[in-house]
Amino acid sequence: MARRSARILAVIACALPTAAIAGPPYVTDDPDPTETGHYEIYLFAAGTRTEDGKDGAAGLDMSYGAAPDLQLSLTLPVAYENPNGGPLVGGVANVELAAKYRILHQESNGIDLSVFPRVFLTSASNRIGDQHASLFLPVWLGKHMGKWTTFGGGGCTLSDAADSKDSCLLAWAVTYRVLDDLELGAEIYHQTPDAIGGLHTTGLGFGARYDRSETLHFVGSIGPGIQNADATNQLSAYAAVLFTF
Repeated sequence: MARRSARILAVIACALPTAAIAGPPYVTDDPDPTETGHYEIYLFAAGTRTEDGKDGAAGLDMSYGAAPDLQLSLTLPVAYENPNGGPLVGGVANVELAAKYRILHQESNGIDLSVFPRVFLTSASNRIGDQHASLFLPVWLGKHMGKWTTFGGGGCTLSDAADSKDSCLLAWAVTYRVLDDLELGAEIYHQTPDAIGGLHTTGLGFGARYDRSETLHFVGSIGPGIQNADATNQLSAYAAVLFTF
């Protein structure tokens, strides 16, 4: 359970946002990189409940628009596991490094499309996170249509750990700008097992973003699992404060 939930949380926590107002609080990411020369910083907390207990993560997500169409990202998470009837365990989890590069533009190609490879470093703690490095290789695409935005895609995580297996994520989301400072959205996502003998998981997410100012934003989401939910995801939630400048 811990590895499966942690991987879902990692995707939620690390798909950093863009000017298109996507990525967190959704598992689904969007294809738009951070604007050149600008920063986006998240202070986040996320958690998942299953029949075996709870686990989650909190920390700092940072992204920087390093060049036109290029975003560099860093995630520093602290994770915890709290199994039913067991002790609460926590520690620094898998630090992540990523780079998003946009290949296609909606203005000239009808859609935006980006690649967003992400490296999960070995956990700094021997009690929490994955004790091996892995690589997530996704492709994300999307389209803006006035107040509506739709985006999604997916990719696979490659791992050579003895008890793990390569897994893949597919996800899609739709958002709508209800007010000038409020956006609502929904998504569906599916992940194949990332451990030998593991289960497939499919989930729904319902999210919101409130723009308090040009630099301060609040985002959150909540949603249930709809496939193998008791073992993988009875309920997941995400909340963050976003600073943009």
